[in-house]
Amino acid sequence: MAVLDWVVVIKLGKFCVLWVVLALASFAVHAVQNSVPIFVLNSLDASVSVVDPVTWKETRRISTGKEPHHLYLTPDEKSLIIANALSDSLLFIDPRTGVVQRTVRGILDPYHLRFSPDMKWLVIAGNRLNHVDLYRWEGGEWTLAKRLPTGKTPSHLWINSTSTTVYATMQESDELVMIDIPSQTLKWRGKTGSLPADVFGTPDDKQLMVALTGGTGVEVYDLTMGQPKWVKTVPTGAGAHAFRAAGDKKHVFVSNRVANSISKIDYQSMTVVDNFLAPGGPDCMDLSADGKLIYVASRWAKKLTVIDTTSRKVTRQVRVGKSPHGVWTLDHAARQ
Repeated sequence: MAVLDWVVVIKLGKFCVLWVVLALASFAVHAVQNSVPIFVLNSLDASVSVVDPVTWKETRRISTGKEPHHLYLTPDEKSLIIANALSDSLLFIDPRTGVVQRTVRGILDPYHLRFSPDMKWLVIAGNRLNHVDLYRWEGGEWTLAKRLPTGKTPSHLWINSTSTTVYATMQESDELVMIDIPSQTLKWRGKTGSLPADVFGTPDDKQLMVALTGGTGVEVYDLTMGQPKWVKTVPTGAGAHAFRAAGDKKHVFVSNRVANSISKIDYQSMTVVDNFLAPGGPDCMDLSADGKLIYVASRWAKKLTVIDTTSRKVTRQVRVGKSPHGVWTLDHAARQ
């Protein structure tokens, strides 16, 4: 080959390498720009940690009201609502950037919150003041329709697919109550095991699951007879607490806060099919859009723990604030 030909080949080679480097750099920048943060509520720090899922670092910490515990996306998906229980306020932030949008005050004791599937109702549990509030939601504005006295320490909420019934756990009176949304009345009350916390309903509205923080498993209730009827208790681990659907309409994860584990339950057979070690008192969780990563608040360790669902191992931990509780990201798997 002539010298001139070698020169051309070398120049072309350098051009190709440069093109590849620039392409990779562009891809990396694009990935960073398009990544959405993971939000972690620090319940004893009155703040929310904003975690970058590319660098796995806390990029900033946003001040909230006192005791932020849970959070939920608005129907238009433009705002993430953070409930500040001891400040009687709701903080609205941008779910894509974390920019604070507004604060709404005068919401008594907002602990847990949930929108109805038809997006017409916002339901809030007043954990400290023993009530459940039903708000009508229209075009971003809401009106209190009814404040219902409940049992002691209402904890978590579930609303059925037809947006007609709210199920709420009463953590310190060991009860489950059923609220009729159209009439805004409490229709049923029944005893549960010790310290019922989160509650999860199957997509067909036929079964309801209640996590027992004071026990070692999850209670299963039959809903087909009108009123909940206890069927069985699924052993998971000590301190069963929070649910997160796997996004496949077949499985749900439950964190076992005392056992330091997460159990995967097949809710068609109501059996545990997998377990994951989750250090530091695992609490609330979210799941990556591809279902490969569990993001869980390690309540006692001041960390966000990331678990690979394929290897079943902890891949990283990110330092956050005191007593991290709620965890949420826009880039998540389906909620059923």
